[in-house]
Amino acid sequence: MEKLKPKLFSVMKTYTKQQFIKDVVAGIIVAIIALPLSIALALASGVTPERGLYTAIVAGFVISFLGGSRVQISGPTAAFATIVAGIVARQGMAGLAVATLMAGVILIFMGLLKFGRLLRYIPYTITTGFTLGIAVTIFIGQIKDFFGLTFQTSPVETMEKLLECVHSIASLNLSALVIGALSLAILILWPKLNHRIPASLIAVLAASAVVKLFNMEVNTIGSLYEISSKLPEVQVPRVSFAIVKSLIPDAVTIAILAGVESLLSCVVADGMIGSKHRSNMELVAQGAGNIFSSLFGGIPATGAIARTAANIKNGGRTPIAGMVHSITLLLILVVLMPYASLIPMPTIAAILFMVAYNMSEWREFVELVKKSPKSDILVLLTTFALTVIFDLVVAIEIGILMAAVLFMKRMAEVTDVQQWKDAEDETGEDDLNDPENIRLKKVPSHTIVYEINGPMFFGAADKFMNISLNSSVKIVILRMRSVPAMDVNALHSLRSVWKACKKKHITLLFSHVQEQPLHMMKKAGFDKEVGVENFCENIDRALERAENLEKLLRRPGKDVADKEKAV
Repeated sequence: MEKLKPKLFSVMKTYTKQQFIKDVVAGIIVAIIALPLSIALALASGVTPERGLYTAIVAGFVISFLGGSRVQISGPTAAFATIVAGIVARQGMAGLAVATLMAGVILIFMGLLKFGRLLRYIPYTITTGFTLGIAVTIFIGQIKDFFGLTFQTSPVETMEKLLECVHSIASLNLSALVIGALSLAILILWPKLNHRIPASLIAVLAASAVVKLFNMEVNTIGSLYEISSKLPEVQVPRVSFAIVKSLIPDAVTIAILAGVESLLSCVVADGMIGSKHRSNMELVAQGAGNIFSSLFGGIPATGAIARTAANIKNGGRTPIAGMVHSITLLLILVVLMPYASLIPMPTIAAILFMVAYNMSEWREFVELVKKSPKSDILVLLTTFALTVIFDLVVAIEIGILMAAVLFMKRMAEVTDVQQWKDAEDETGEDDLNDPENIRLKKVPSHTIVYEINGPMFFGAADKFMNISLNSSVKIVILRMRSVPAMDVNALHSLRSVWKACKKKHITLLFSHVQEQPLHMMKKAGFDKEVGVENFCENIDRALERAENLEKLLRRPGKDVADKEKAV
């Protein structure tokens, strides 16, 4: 069983001075990468720049300290940008703090209840759909700053922002476009020249210098926001039942996103370093990190795949690197934050364009559209469209509902109730070598055998009612060796079959009932209703009992019930 123990406490047993040096270097490099990203993602989320750093500092440190991964780097990510912006627009920073706090509590409970492995069952079509949807939403949200447009209104919804961009195209600022294009070119070309120094840092320095030297009329962070270099302070949000009730969908969405993205990042990291993370401990750590982030003025946090990969590539191998990354950002906040006011907004937009492109997974999206069944494509496109047109909460709710209905439909389709005489198409070599093959068994006269294949649940319950009970039938055998599970609806259908058999004086036998269905039958007392003796361990015993019953039923005297009891 997976330990609920932070990785930090495990790796410190064999920690060395050499590894400490590598972790410090990796932590500093990751902090330099995280600096412009944290600011950009904070602005994309509709909050002030320093709140992105608060998140990386506080949540990043707590999650590294408590986390279930050796190398995970956590902080603000693009996945939360749209949902955070929506919460801030509706409920303000107080509402965001409560939603983040609630999400943290949910994540802790998910970890304590061992939900770490369950999150991987969220369909790939849904995660791919809303990931591309978030990327498109971020891209649309940055068009205004990249082109230096002047909006007449302050739209909140993505489609409203897009329409406002079209209406305001005449206000295009050529200076802003030049700076945006320069920044974007650096972000694309610099990694081909140098992998060690982050392209986003070079873009920020170069664009800020150009704007300052040529005194260009371009909006900067300082011209739009009040920059604070204060240390994060504890800010306990006011909580009321009404606020909690209204924020439950947002909190659940934040928790699911944080859980999925952090565990996905852990899986990627495991493959890079040959380690194995503790998924439930990671969920607890993510929950604690988000709680502390909300109390110190931050926004939701989760594992960041790109920053985690950078940590690994630069030698980080323990949670110490993530903690150094947070401490470095804290020093930058105090010493260098005032200089962030010089960063041009088109540069921030260009950085977010690259973030949106890198997270979009558009190739996977196209591949799914080309090669997936139509029903899966429908889920994919619906989740994508709802994310862009409405919001992430609606997209995930509808997407999961559609995926669940689709799953039930498919399970119902694979569940089959087949009479043995209809199964003569089993001609494969494997079937001939199977000692339990239908054609190798002798079925007594007046007996019919039905083979049930697949799970028995409410979606397929009607198939069990197709069992023929004509006047010549005296015994019905239900072979259930291929039924892994059943629900109460299926049990109700079986009880209806048994009552119909009883009414026509037909004996109902069960063959090879697996553990879960048998447990449910016993719990409901169905085995005693049918008769414990009518549950046979395999088809041979069921056929043997059927033959003995038929011989007994042919004898004169006594009624059917008495003869059955005699067997």
